[in-house]
Amino acid sequence: MKGDWIGMTEFRDTENTDMHHRARTLIEALPYIQRFHGKIMVIKYGGSAMVDECLRTKIMQDIALLKYVGILPVIVHGGGPAINTMLKRLGVQSTFHQGLRITDETSMEITEMILAGKVNKELVRLLSLQGVRAVGITGMDGRLFTARKQEVEGVDLGLVGDIVDVDTDIVESLFENGFIPVIAPVSTDLEGTTYNINADDAAVAVASALGAEKLIYLTDVPGVMRSLMDPDSLISRLHTDEAERLMEEGIISSGMVPKIRCAVSAVKHNTASAHIINGTLNHSLLLEIFTADGVGTLISK
Repeated sequence: MKGDWIGMTEFRDTENTDMHHRARTLIEALPYIQRFHGKIMVIKYGGSAMVDECLRTKIMQDIALLKYVGILPVIVHGGGPAINTMLKRLGVQSTFHQGLRITDETSMEITEMILAGKVNKELVRLLSLQGVRAVGITGMDGRLFTARKQEVEGVDLGLVGDIVDVDTDIVESLFENGFIPVIAPVSTDLEGTTYNINADDAAVAVASALGAEKLIYLTDVPGVMRSLMDPDSLISRLHTDEAERLMEEGIISSGMVPKIRCAVSAVKHNTASAHIINGTLNHSLLLEIFTADGVGTLISK
């Protein structure tokens, strides 16, 4: 009998400890919820974080929670893996130049179909399952983006575009009516030619035009590290000038360079901070926003 009582006491102590830990987590989040209430956060979602269905659902849960606590999330998504799969299925060969897909008319048609159709509407569906209202749009809707052909010396990238103008009326209208905008990076120029836009660049354009509180890149790495082989070398905070210096020194290199350039550009153009986090880590979005230490790299002025 005595042993049963001791066992029950230990169970209750463990249960109480767990409950207290949960309560502390909520209390720690409170000042961030207060601080960011009504603020715009642009989330660039793509790559490895989009591949696993269970992970996609968890990310949409995080974004739904942001909406429920009064934050205004905007999703700008890519869809490279889904595009590659469809191109391969249809027997269309892909050619790349420095990581950029050379896009002919056939590839553009498939890209638009996958980004604006399959991927965009899947994200809207997942958000709806979390009880929030979302609307999927492209850069063409409401003339959100005006594009022009991207010029790269020595190579013709085809129907790859740069954003030259952003009109946020449609996004602000969606905010006013309680919707989460989900943006596919496809747009047209003034003559009506359709272009594929790099999703990282599109996210910068949206965040800068909206004066976002945060631009968050969901990647497949923890953030900026001094040594790629040492997870403990994660740099939690960087100023823009430090980030530029680390790129010059080669500490920030390879595929991280374009994202850091985008993050620095956003912060220099009307975005309060940019974040590089591991989107494959469960609930990394919430951990980065609502905890003191975060889980990735924050870049600010």
